[in-house]
Amino acid sequence: MLSLSQALLEHYDAQAPTYQTYPGFEQFKQAFGPRHYAQALEHRRQSVLTRLKPLSIYVHLPFCEKLCYFCNRDKIVTKRYSKTLAYLELIEQELKLQVEHLGGKPKISQLHLTGGTPTYLHESELESLDTILKSYTVFTPNIDMSLDIDPRTINNHGLAALHHLGFKRLNFGVQDCDVSVQRAVHRLQDFDAIQGLIEHSRVLGFECCSLELLYGLPKQTQRSFEATLSRVLELDSDRVKLTLYRHQPEHFSPQNKIKAQDLPSKLLALKLFNTALTTLNQAGYEYIGLDLFAKDGDPLSVAKRRGSLSRNFLGFGHQPHTDLMALGMSGVGSMGSTYSQNATTLEEYRLFLERKQLPVVKGCALSRDDLLRKSIIMTLMCQGHVSFDAIDEAYLIDFDAYFAQEMKQLRRLEAEGLVKLSAKSLDVTELGRILVRTIAAVFDRYWTPGLSSTV
Repeated sequence: MLSLSQALLEHYDAQAPTYQTYPGFEQFKQAFGPRHYAQALEHRRQSVLTRLKPLSIYVHLPFCEKLCYFCNRDKIVTKRYSKTLAYLELIEQELKLQVEHLGGKPKISQLHLTGGTPTYLHESELESLDTILKSYTVFTPNIDMSLDIDPRTINNHGLAALHHLGFKRLNFGVQDCDVSVQRAVHRLQDFDAIQGLIEHSRVLGFECCSLELLYGLPKQTQRSFEATLSRVLELDSDRVKLTLYRHQPEHFSPQNKIKAQDLPSKLLALKLFNTALTTLNQAGYEYIGLDLFAKDGDPLSVAKRRGSLSRNFLGFGHQPHTDLMALGMSGVGSMGSTYSQNATTLEEYRLFLERKQLPVVKGCALSRDDLLRKSIIMTLMCQGHVSFDAIDEAYLIDFDAYFAQEMKQLRRLEAEGLVKLSAKSLDVTELGRILVRTIAAVFDRYWTPGLSSTV
């Protein structure tokens, strides 16, 4: 049974990055723009090894009907639904530009819609988006299609429409079931309605229903959070995503509406995580890593056992790693050895496309050292095992010499029981899996302990 001592949790609670990528957003530079991203797309076209491999796509749909105070995403809160049609036209323009640089219709093996609120779009608009995507790409027969859902914005008819379009996985944003917490974050939602949606999803034949919870929210207590976990277990979802709320009102203006005095203490937030870890583990959920739990038999659990788990901006995945094409304002993608981010406001995003330019405003090209460290960090996050010989062979280095300082830090973590070191490998222990960000951060040459990060 996975569990952490309070002392160990406090000692290593240094807000290390979540490593959906490496390097993180802090290393994205404005010097990287449309020309550099176009070169990355063209390099993929010219590479025999990569051009035949499928891509992943995620589409950022920024619209929301109501403002959630905890939100840290780029969004547009409006009830003017007419805006969505013009936005879909921009998505098509951007996709067309990217495909032109790729030199032909790419195969797509994974599609994810996020936001904002993807289900803010009416069913006909989602069908239009589907048509746009299929006009410029080729969906593989086994494409993994998923989207994030605000339960307040969908009904059974909408679920049926999503299933008809080919979506297989649904991620329901629950956040918390306690009414006082919901009021504090401006997100009132009915538990029975969520339960009904999940039950109907199963009837329709969706392959996976995931629930997203936040801990560290205002008004949360040990008792209220235990009650939320109890209700969540009633829903019997396939996966549970448990994310720490980070209060950063200086970066995300909606969070200014949350009173700092209503937030649980750092110590209580750590206790809430430990409670969730124990409760979900006892209920039969396997700890996949970082913030994700899945039932035995789930594709993520299978991939974890097989050592084929992957990780990117969308989180953990069971498919092999692919280049990720982002569409929409603020979209963040990875193409070859580059990362890029689109314009974060609708107006700027539109202006780029009116000029027939890719709407990239910043990014980075990874150096050889970045690629080496990324390989180790992602392997630790996904497999928990690093073979020194494999790294030496792939990057033509001597692991012990190249990472002499890092090995000293790892030996201290070994004394804490978080890793096991041998002459040829590094292995994350069961205890270390819970603090894998701390272990991965040893190889991060950009991160400074004590500085918070979101990637």
